Amino acid sequence: MIKTNRKVLCTALVLVLAAGLSACGSKEKKAGQALASVNGEEITVLQLNEELQRAGVQAAQQEEASKQLLEALIDRQLLQNEAQKEKIDRDPKVQQAIERAKALIVAQAYMQKRVGNIARPTKEEVEAYFKQHPEFFANRKAFDLRQLVIASEDMNDELKAAMDQAKSLDEVAAWMDGHKVKYARAQVVRSSADLPPELSGKLLAMPKGQLFIIREGARTMLMAIADTKEAPVTLDVASQQIEQFLFNKKNKEAADAEVKRLRTSAKIEYLGKQKAPAAAPAAPLAAPAAAEGAAAADPLGSSAERGVAGLK
Repeated sequence: MIKTNRKVLCTALVLVLAAGLSACGSKEKKAGQALASVNGEEITVLQLNEELQRAGVQAAQQEEASKQLLEALIDRQLLQNEAQKEKIDRDPKVQQAIERAKALIVAQAYMQKRVGNIARPTKEEVEAYFKQHPEFFANRKAFDLRQLVIASEDMNDELKAAMDQAKSLDEVAAWMDGHKVKYARAQVVRSSADLPPELSGKLLAMPKGQLFIIREGARTMLMAIADTKEAPVTLDVASQQIEQFLFNKKNKEAADAEVKRLRTSAKIEYLGKQKAPAAAPAAPLAAPAAAEGAAAADPLGSSAERGVAGLK
């Protein structure tokens, strides 16, 4: 259910910037049947329908959601009006943000027009991908991982030495308790379908209980494998996710090809001290997750997206 709460109002504040694209000093009549008027500024059916579409509201919830979204649109218009009174829309930083938003919207609209008709993967393509990657599906493994999460600044040679001598995470935790090192415990289950092949291979080669470290910016995870289990996934279960993965891949390849075509035909000059970047290899595409319910953001998952970062 959509709620008109602090999050909606914060979103409204951001959208004031985008509204400035057409509203700066303009009293042009908006298209569509008016639903409300805020100090003479109309809010229309077209605006409300756009909000409903962006929010992905289900048909059964549209009546209630429409009421709440209309109130959010009124709040947004009030904020926009006050911003214009105080000439916030003329602030250079706001203008720069507006131009950036406009450029992104126009570029995305162009790309949608150029590559928006990519065919969905066929049943044969989905089945072929399933057979080509047994490590993600038929031979899928699940890793039960235990973690002690600490600030990276607390990771020092003394703690590393304690880990080398410890036989379990509990022993490491006891050492950190004695040395007043703050930590948090966590448990995650990740599969070989969720992780890069390099990381999966390293985890499969590790015995249960072996300690290792993954660094991720300001935090570091001290980890151990509690268990590794067989977790095969059938084609019927995985087909929908494979199809979406292959579809996203096709779209990305088409978008990359279009950008390459435009770069080839354009005259691009790097001015001042700027130099053309060296050609970099394309980032590998992640494997599709074969299991539902995986956490959207966990320490190992976010680290694994960048490869084997600091794995020891």
